[in-house]
Amino acid sequence: MSPDELLSQCKAGKLHPVYLFIGPDTWRRDECKRALIEKALPEEDREQGYVRHDLDEVDLAEVLDDACSFSLFAANRVIWVSSAEAALPRGDATEPPAALERYVKNPTPGVTLVLQSSRFELDGEDKAKSERVRKYFAPVKAVVEFPHPSASEARTLAQRLAKQRGLQIQSDALELLIEATGGNASRLANEIEKLRLLTETATVEHVRKLVPDAREATIFNLVAALGRRDRKASLEILDTLVRDGEYLPLSLSFLAAQFRFAITAREARLTTASAIQGHFQRLGVPMWSARAQQIQQTAAAFQPAQMRAAIRWIFQADRGLRDIRPDDRTVMEQFILRLTS
Repeated sequence: MSPDELLSQCKAGKLHPVYLFIGPDTWRRDECKRALIEKALPEEDREQGYVRHDLDEVDLAEVLDDACSFSLFAANRVIWVSSAEAALPRGDATEPPAALERYVKNPTPGVTLVLQSSRFELDGEDKAKSERVRKYFAPVKAVVEFPHPSASEARTLAQRLAKQRGLQIQSDALELLIEATGGNASRLANEIEKLRLLTETATVEHVRKLVPDAREATIFNLVAALGRRDRKASLEILDTLVRDGEYLPLSLSFLAAQFRFAITAREARLTTASAIQGHFQRLGVPMWSARAQQIQQTAAAFQPAQMRAAIRWIFQADRGLRDIRPDDRTVMEQFILRLTS
């Protein structure tokens, strides 16, 4: 089930005795945690009735023993168990533990048990690991998924949080904020709160000054200009990066990734930014609309053979930046002139 479905259950007072919370998104998980505790625990039980365990420190059998016992101090309890993935046996075994099967069939009245597995992503390289967690905890039927938000979900969340806090945020500043935070919901919430304390209307400059990693957007601008083969803009942005003391190999790393994405887009015959965004999101690769537009521009400006040659030049420039050399700027200028010729 989704976090919204769980929140609806909490409002209706229809809670399951055992939940598996799986996925890395801290923001939505904390939101559901607060709602579940408020519904499952009357105010008089919250101090004594909320119990935490960590399966990095105790084993699952000990937690289930605790869940089967009755408290002398609280009629209702919520037992929150973090690091649930630590219970998995070594090797490929995924057979559910018999003790968990027995407990799910006969849960203790008044006890809500939540098993939290937040170490693995739900797709991409971690998909097999998260599926193994699901199989091990298969007796638990109430599974709530907490993936990182998609680009559209991150934008919607950022707009909602900004409105709640009375912050107006310009559209280009919003794109930069989402890019700089990687769409991470918790970071979005923190940075929007900081922006609210600084200004009532957030601009690109506010985001660049205040948000960690937002200055990387200047690097993305260089990547975009190079992707368009815009020599003049590329040299102007390089000048800004040098004056700001940016780490130039980082721009080459972003650029190499952009050319690899662009090659993939050409091979898949993706001609629009929305098609590129959808394609990579289906593969489990985070992709924001602004980045998809950059990739589309790069794929349109270069032939596949030119992009493969560009990746080789990027490697040579990166090696030049790391060698004993007269000047980083000279290395980058030569690379830009070569790429935009």
